[in-house]
Amino acid sequence: MATSQTSSPSVQNASVNTDAWTVRKILDWTTQHLKSHGSESPRLEAEILLAHSRGCPRIQLYVQFDEVLSDAQRAKMRDLVKRRANAEPVAYLVGYREFFSLRFEVTSDVLIPRPETETLVLQALAHLKTCESPCLLDLCTGSGCVAISAAKNCPPASVVATDLSPQALAVAGRNAETHEVSDRVQFCEGDLFEAVPSDAKFHVIATNPPYVADTEWESLSPDIRLHEPNQALLSGADGLDHIRKIVGHAAHHLAPGGMLIIELSPEQARTVCDLLATWAHRVEPIRDVDGEVRFVRCFAPLD
Repeated sequence: MATSQTSSPSVQNASVNTDAWTVRKILDWTTQHLKSHGSESPRLEAEILLAHSRGCPRIQLYVQFDEVLSDAQRAKMRDLVKRRANAEPVAYLVGYREFFSLRFEVTSDVLIPRPETETLVLQALAHLKTCESPCLLDLCTGSGCVAISAAKNCPPASVVATDLSPQALAVAGRNAETHEVSDRVQFCEGDLFEAVPSDAKFHVIATNPPYVADTEWESLSPDIRLHEPNQALLSGADGLDHIRKIVGHAAHHLAPGGMLIIELSPEQARTVCDLLATWAHRVEPIRDVDGEVRFVRCFAPLD
């Protein structure tokens, strides 16, 4: 499939012969093209982009291998492939990302939800379900994926979610409406705890804050560095500016025995454990599904 004026002669000739561009051929061509541009999952990305271009579920492509794309579908696919080859994330191209078995709208105003963050939700749910009239605070909510997933899977819970970005909160609000939890998730604009009443107490405070060090910015992949919001990623010289603020104020907002859980980079875990040990009980590193220490949790004193 031709993506630019510089495509090879065989691709240019094939693009003239519309009958040649079947679902199978476009998938094969796109897979190789994205692989050559550094994609780690080129076949999966090709399928997602083609399903989006055709307006069908991805699995449906497997019974459409011999179908020919319309001119409009080929034009849409061509544009998506070109943008993906230039490192634009697939989630932004199609406008959504699956997280905790739910589909979330994403735009360039929010960080793309990652699979490892599902552990944050699992940990929060495990504690919330032991509490009477449970309350959750989700700091740096972004798309709202943590807050909404928790609300969806723990109906008794009331949830407050904060973010500094009004654009991110607009996306999160739409996601809450989509998943029918708007009545139980309150979105508040502001910097961390400044967005909630000073006397508010929560059974769980969960957060995936910015934790990338300024010095690491240039080493990030182009997908992240060029397209995802740096406000949701960067946190000072050592990447801990936001986490220090959270650790410094969390004790005041935790109910007795309440849990704080923070997502971070593995290299930051020991430092954060030491910070939490000044006031918290049971400070524990938590590993993600890949075995990396991606979280630290702790508990407030019972009295």
